[in-house]
Amino acid sequence: MPAGLMVSEVIRHFLARRHNPAMPRILLIDDDEHLAAPLTTYFARFGCTLDSAVRPSEGLAKLREGSYDAAILDVMLPEMDGFALCREIRKDSDIPIVMLTARGEVMDRVVGLELGADDYVPKPFEPRELVARVQTILRRQRSVPAAAVASSQQRVFDGLSIDLDRRQVLRHGERVELTGTEFELLALLAGEPGKVFSRDDILNRLRGHEAELYTRAVDIVVSRLRKKLEPLDCIKTLRNAGYALAVARSEPA
Repeated sequence: MPAGLMVSEVIRHFLARRHNPAMPRILLIDDDEHLAAPLTTYFARFGCTLDSAVRPSEGLAKLREGSYDAAILDVMLPEMDGFALCREIRKDSDIPIVMLTARGEVMDRVVGLELGADDYVPKPFEPRELVARVQTILRRQRSVPAAAVASSQQRVFDGLSIDLDRRQVLRHGERVELTGTEFELLALLAGEPGKVFSRDDILNRLRGHEAELYTRAVDIVVSRLRKKLEPLDCIKTLRNAGYALAVARSEPA
């Protein structure tokens, strides 16, 4: 792309940002200094502002000072790796996180998801794929799965309350902090309690676009969700079938 055209697009992007503060803000934390500029321009084409940091400490400072809608973390970073950075972010925030992993490194994906990442993109990647993954996560944040939509936006069970409008979950009256993916999984199961959702069905419903089937990811998110809902034991595993919400309904207080 000609340098003049790139600068022109960036200027138009920032002017649009001034008139549309609702544009999603994404933070990229990657020590590849040559990656930020083209991605900033590319994300701008799709109505997103991309800020960047090359060091985890700089990225954490930006997250604490600014309001971001999602974060993209590289695994290989100075100071601390992407996994430690993901763990640090999850101490204070449920912001959606996309991990950039080495192609073929399945363990990187598993570890990232176990630590609370919402998705992963293997390197090298096409910018359009990264934008699509981020857009999908942002849509999940703004919407509720169709199966969870009914006449009431409250799902109340014994010991568990799910507010779909406020995206809030209470366990025995205490708020449970969930990531976007964890909340959408719970909302999906709660939309049809007792129904068994296969791993592939869950992946397809939550991703919202055609993607590589990675059933281990579902198991990891379910495990995270179960741990956060303890001592409630409401997500049941049906061997070779999938998962279901198995808890009695109750009336809202």
